[in-house]
Amino acid sequence: MREQKVLLNPAHGIISATAILLLLAGILGKLLPFGAIRVLLLASGPALLLSAALWSQNQRRSQADFANRICETLDALIDNREPENYRPYEDSQISKVQGRLLQYCGRMMEGQRQNRQDKQTIQEFISDISHQVKTPLTNIQMFTNILQRRELSEEKREEFLSALDSQIHKLDFLLQSLVKMSRLEAGTFALYMENNSLYHTIAQAVNSVWAKADAKKILIQVTCDSHITVKHDAKWTAEALGNILDNGVKYTPEGGTIDILVRPWQFYTRIDISDTGMGIAPQHYHHIFQRFYRTQEAASQEGIGLGLYLARGIITRQKGYITVKSESGKGTTFSVFLLN
Repeated sequence: MREQKVLLNPAHGIISATAILLLLAGILGKLLPFGAIRVLLLASGPALLLSAALWSQNQRRSQADFANRICETLDALIDNREPENYRPYEDSQISKVQGRLLQYCGRMMEGQRQNRQDKQTIQEFISDISHQVKTPLTNIQMFTNILQRRELSEEKREEFLSALDSQIHKLDFLLQSLVKMSRLEAGTFALYMENNSLYHTIAQAVNSVWAKADAKKILIQVTCDSHITVKHDAKWTAEALGNILDNGVKYTPEGGTIDILVRPWQFYTRIDISDTGMGIAPQHYHHIFQRFYRTQEAASQEGIGLGLYLARGIITRQKGYITVKSESGKGTTFSVFLLN
């Protein structure tokens, strides 16, 4: 058995003795005359007063000790150090109060850490936007100045107008992507999860890249049972799959192929999107899903590095996930898993 320490206080002894004395007086009241009882009460009066004074002094001492230990705990928390007088396994009022103070302090520190992280994220986000927008804006300004200040042949004028139009489309695409990214990170876009035909969703995704694939003579093949239905948001899922397909078309050489294979599993439905492109080195698997990330090998291709970031965010918010398997020079397979 666990030993328990019992602390004896003089005031407690006097109070107990006085109580016993009064009890005896009550018992003896039936046996003794009134005069004897009066003498007994007068004799016990000083003891009662002394007991009350000692009890009051003891209470003040206990309250002062309690306040001092709480102040020591608060001082330690303000200085970001562990309280020296904290005994978490002690079953006492002071330990309970100290424990609650430590919990509150922990939550406050976690809130401050989250605020610092949010501020850093916002700063990085603004820096990324500034960097991405600068290039097309600079090109638009340059082409505009050339068209306004120089005498150009009709052929050159058409060439610069075409380049200007291309930069405007690039800027528009960038701004739309940034809006989607901000909505994704803020959680402000709405998902309408319904049992929709997966075949129709994939068809929408393929249609979004069909023109680019056709221009490069890339064959897109789909193997999917038209009766497969999965609970998902058709619009946003088509956006995610379209981003993966766009990535495949972009990095697959002319005359390549992209295969889409759908396989229902017990808990998930798996969508494999395989291309015959340049491939991804294993050390880049994690980085390719970060916003604005592009490998050195992909720097020559058009893009801003948001497609896969958006795709993963969309699928993750539908309780699904994406994996990647690739081999440099032989192609890449992105596997999208949607919860059944």
